[in-house]
Amino acid sequence: MNTQILKGFSFTLIAAVLWGASGTFGQFLFQQRGINVEWLITVRMLVSGFCLLLFGWMREKTAIFSVWRNRKDALQMIAFSLGGMLAVQYTYFAAIRHSNAATATVLQYAGPVIIAVYLAFKYRRIPAPAELLAVILAALGVFLLVTHGNIHTLAISRMALFLGLAAAVALAVYTLQPVKLLSKYNSLVVTGWGMFCGGFAFSFVKAPWNMEGQWDGKTFLYTGLIIVFGTLIGFYLYMTAVKIIGAQKASLLASAEPLAATVLAVWWLNTPFLAMDWIGSFCIIITVFLLGRNIPQNGFTSAGSTAPGKLNTSMNRYGK
Repeated sequence: MNTQILKGFSFTLIAAVLWGASGTFGQFLFQQRGINVEWLITVRMLVSGFCLLLFGWMREKTAIFSVWRNRKDALQMIAFSLGGMLAVQYTYFAAIRHSNAATATVLQYAGPVIIAVYLAFKYRRIPAPAELLAVILAALGVFLLVTHGNIHTLAISRMALFLGLAAAVALAVYTLQPVKLLSKYNSLVVTGWGMFCGGFAFSFVKAPWNMEGQWDGKTFLYTGLIIVFGTLIGFYLYMTAVKIIGAQKASLLASAEPLAATVLAVWWLNTPFLAMDWIGSFCIIITVFLLGRNIPQNGFTSAGSTAPGKLNTSMNRYGK
């Protein structure tokens, strides 16, 4: 393995760990400091979106306002900001608030299975064996994670289950919806405007200056870590890795995120995670590899493709 490939693998894994840590920091802020979920989403998206756009303008010389010069593209950008970026951010962190970072992150990883099923129905094709196995494993994983194998009880609240599954659906929409935009504009522009516009819209729900909860050194530190490391640096490392090793390998390696979130939540926050939770998590995470092994056949592709039914995988985790 040459130095560049090793660099790409390392960057992807670091980004995955940063994303997992970001969810765990969010759990700490929500459950131990009483920070408002809506406030954190608003601030995180506004700051991160602005910084990504500034980075694109200063370093990449990207025409950051070009997307707004085309009416159709502008409408698609607004739809992506609200229905994709904002939805995936809010459902994910709200699921953490009602459960924990480990459970929310694993449940969200059912998103690729939803994408595979959607594409199969949309293009009226019979799912490949790997896709069928992925659907079965995902269903089994969710069942074990939320019931611990007991059909009569729920191990998490109904709200947590709803939000976790909503996060998976939102991830699917967030991944599929901006494909046309990404074929025309730089990913920094699409992600930056998606975050900034989503944060601006959500500021009418929770103004960024309306701070709640207990604010001390840890609160400021973990909020900063979520924004700087969990979003900006994570995004930059992953984007760089995609250029080096490709979107397919990067997307698969990024599945280390739920493992990182789980280990941190159990080790640092003493989050209960039983054997059934680990088995269910493994069932869901393995679906990413089942689907990823057949990316060319199943309709997944790397950045820039505009072929019908193909999915741009390099955007999958940019907004986390």
